Amino acid sequence: MKNLEELFEHQLKDLYSAEEQLIEALPKMVKKATNKKLKEAFENHLEETKTQKSRIESICKTLNISPGGETCKAMEGLIREAKGFMDEAETDEVMDAGLIAEAQRVEHYEISGYGTAVRYAKELGHGSIAGKLQETLDEEYNADNKLDKLAESRLNEEAIS
Repeated sequence: MKNLEELFEHQLKDLYSAEEQLIEALPKMVKKATNKKLKEAFENHLEETKTQKSRIESICKTLNISPGGETCKAMEGLIREAKGFMDEAETDEVMDAGLIAEAQRVEHYEISGYGTAVRYAKELGHGSIAGKLQETLDEEYNADNKLDKLAESRLNEEAIS
């Protein structure tokens, strides 16, 4: 990568791969979750993630680049870690508390990635693209906050015993 434009393109492709992988992983998390509100949160975020993927496709079309061609190794690792956890949890309460933790790791990664992409877009003079990326960043923050509220609304307490 020779310049910020190429780095920005790389970031977009990485985020696209991350969203594709998450679209594959979220249905498994929905199945494993036992708390109704947690299941709903994962189902809602799956739909939101599909929209986010489409948003990146639209951004890439505007920039005349292909969104594919990269594999987000970080998301690959986060999902592998979540799958490992799902195989180890022995109670419903621990499963739900742990799923929240695993999902928040994913959200924090996405918040970091989209925050960087917004900044790059602004610095490169892509104001409307920065706005679209900011919309996704806001959705990721909201998803993280919803998970916090679920954890604080007794899911973590239930896992203590």
